[in-house]
Amino acid sequence: MEIPSLKALRSKDFTKKIVDSIRAHMATIDKPIKFMHVCGTHEHTISKYGLRSLLPETLEIVSGPGCPVCVCPAADIDKAIQLGRRDDTIITTFGDMIRVPATNISLAELKAEGADIRIVYGPNDAVKIAKDNPDKQIIFFAIGFETTVPLIGYELKNDPPSNFSVICAHKLIPAALELLISIDRLNIDGFISPGHVATIIGLQPFKIFSNSYKVPNVIAGFEPNDVLLGILMLLNQIKCKKYETLNQYKRVVKPEGNKIAQEIISDTFKSVSSPWRGIGRIMDGGLEIRSAYSEYDADKKFDITIDNAQDIPPGCSCHLVMTGKIYPHECKLFRDVCTPLNPIGPCMVSQEGTCSIYYKYYSE
Repeated sequence: MEIPSLKALRSKDFTKKIVDSIRAHMATIDKPIKFMHVCGTHEHTISKYGLRSLLPETLEIVSGPGCPVCVCPAADIDKAIQLGRRDDTIITTFGDMIRVPATNISLAELKAEGADIRIVYGPNDAVKIAKDNPDKQIIFFAIGFETTVPLIGYELKNDPPSNFSVICAHKLIPAALELLISIDRLNIDGFISPGHVATIIGLQPFKIFSNSYKVPNVIAGFEPNDVLLGILMLLNQIKCKKYETLNQYKRVVKPEGNKIAQEIISDTFKSVSSPWRGIGRIMDGGLEIRSAYSEYDADKKFDITIDNAQDIPPGCSCHLVMTGKIYPHECKLFRDVCTPLNPIGPCMVSQEGTCSIYYKYYSE
């Protein structure tokens, strides 16, 4: 199906055309199909616009670990909390991050106790705070997937003040997808991959899934019809038994990605084995600041020891939600005990968290 202009992409008639094609494809497939996306924005689009209600019952779309706030280990937040208790520090981070529960308290609760915790729009704001407060240690708690990493790398390469440092909690999406393929009984038939990540890294890192594992993969945008087209493109591969990594989001994503951003990442970070909250340690699943910039690495700059961090509180099922094994309403804490105002698990905090999205858009 030819992808139209953005205006035509948003038309109701085009939605009907895509949905009719999806139903026609499913009529020729003699088994239930399960696709997984790994993007909170995709889940937001799917839930807000009721896309699941348009699909055949035999076609399931599950949410994977697509929220960087949700997969940030409690131990990393505990580090920020430990440093935030010092009189000479200012902790800076994104808004959602301060409310995520750690082992004992959140950064928001620490702020309420009097610690200097500040919400910023990005690392450049943290650098400005460091310049304005030379007698303080300014620590930027860096989270996110590949999309936000170049922003940190750019600041590291441009000689930030010596009182600036970074807690690096960045995660890498392709490594997580490879782990998800191997999970027993998950039985993923295809991936809807995040367009914003592909904008940075391009298509090549995703091709291992279609080339080696024979799992179709589509890079999709964030309009409702982008997602539906992604689903149709996956079904067409299954019908034709031709497994590829395809780019539905061509208006934004180039096959080679953003070369300048890739060079910045490569110069300032290296991939390492990294823990994902509720999932476990993933080979090449995260980033570490390179030794050339170690003076800005908070883990090396400060003596931080974290013992017995607790990722998932008792009764919480965020780990099952993030791996697509259950839906949020199947968690016994959902809505009754765990709410956006009183989040027990990490998936209820961020606007990209699956539980938070379900709380907003799905009834009992």
